[in-house]
Amino acid sequence: MRIIGLTGGVGSGKSTVARHLERLGARLLNADKVGHECYLPGTPAWHDIQETFGKEILGPGGEIDRKKLGAIVFGNPEKLAQLNGITHPRIRQMMLERLQQWRDEGVQVAVVEAAILIEANWLSLVDEIWVTYAPEAVVVQRIQRRNSLSVEQIQARIMAQLPHEERAAHAQVIIDTNSPLTELERRVRAAWDDRIAAKGRAS
Repeated sequence: MRIIGLTGGVGSGKSTVARHLERLGARLLNADKVGHECYLPGTPAWHDIQETFGKEILGPGGEIDRKKLGAIVFGNPEKLAQLNGITHPRIRQMMLERLQQWRDEGVQVAVVEAAILIEANWLSLVDEIWVTYAPEAVVVQRIQRRNSLSVEQIQARIMAQLPHEERAAHAQVIIDTNSPLTELERRVRAAWDDRIAAKGRAS
């Protein structure tokens, strides 16, 4: 099974590229969705999080109130590192198990979509890295369309993440998503044909 690690900054077009790859035949594993599973009541991470940050972060049903938790860790590098130390290894293990299950099922190509693929040190999960990119002005417009955030808030999020240049240094494929959907789809298909389909024919 060939595993693509798909990463990129906020608003860079990861999900759109992931959908194109899914249509080309890849099985998609979204790290954010796995992360939500990691937070479910009764899981090991849930126990560690509420022990570390206190029961006041729990909602009425025992679920973790992510807004309350976010208020504690946002802007506090030490607290954020504590949270990441609890969740990142467990999310990685859950993804590893899911990928092994797909490998056993005979899946040929999988995509791990993860904004923090590099920062969380999940590179060993994947065979190659694809990075999505768009100019900052385009990113700001995209996020404004889907969220009610100010330009300053958006730029703060952009500044808080890994610079594109650092992601690009790890990449085998870089996809500029600042184009019409038909052109973007053509770029994704070209990369797929070059990196995935060609390798399949060679093997």
